[in-house]
Amino acid sequence: MKPHEVGPEDRAYFMDRVSREMEQDLPEGSLSTEESLAACCRILAHEGHESGLAGQVTARAQGKNATPGTFWTLQFGYGFEEATAERMVLVDEDLKPVSARGGGGRPNPGTRFHIWIYRKRPDVKAIVHTHAPHASALACTGASLKTIHMDSAMLHGTAHLPEWPGVPVADDEGRIISGALGEAKTILLANHGLLAAGASVEEATYLAVFFERAARMQLRAMAAGGYQEVKPELAAEAREFLLQPSIVRGTFAYWARRCG
Repeated sequence: MKPHEVGPEDRAYFMDRVSREMEQDLPEGSLSTEESLAACCRILAHEGHESGLAGQVTARAQGKNATPGTFWTLQFGYGFEEATAERMVLVDEDLKPVSARGGGGRPNPGTRFHIWIYRKRPDVKAIVHTHAPHASALACTGASLKTIHMDSAMLHGTAHLPEWPGVPVADDEGRIISGALGEAKTILLANHGLLAAGASVEEATYLAVFFERAARMQLRAMAAGGYQEVKPELAAEAREFLLQPSIVRGTFAYWARRCG
């Protein structure tokens, strides 16, 4: 075989090698859950996900002293760009504050539907829901998010809720949205926005940022006359590669540094 020709066995070798090297080069961070959520919020603000006080970020409380069924979220009344660890509030499954880093505050009432996802999905440790402009625009077309570029391959298999169930402040919306999400990590909510459910705050942030970028790309492709989807088997392979924890945390750390 010539040097520039790579066979299937060589591809597997290099994929494994790159994965091992990235695991060594991109170590885990030392942020607390509250600090990670604050960084997540600032990243979302930098990426243009702001829509007044709409949208929420949450993360399960973790650690040996964490109370089951509690999670951290940004105090209602603050925008994403204003987020700090001190402005995070710990709430129970009825959205009642348990404690707050800053000494008070309540959660966004729209956070209630997150509870249903946490109940159904033990693997989900953090949720990002925003009304990002391009994802919201795509949500108004009736179309679902497609895998049309390698930069959106981590979103392959994104679910779609085709009909808006109403303002998500009651339990019915939670049942509907969590049911539509199923086992997926991301979902496009009709006439609403995006949701990303991650195995960590870093992964939920990573998925949400690339979701908005993918929606923007798809809308542009639609305006240009259409798009060609990536082959499913290649999209699935790329998804597994791009969702490696080392890539996720390295990207999150870069975005956090950029936001200061």
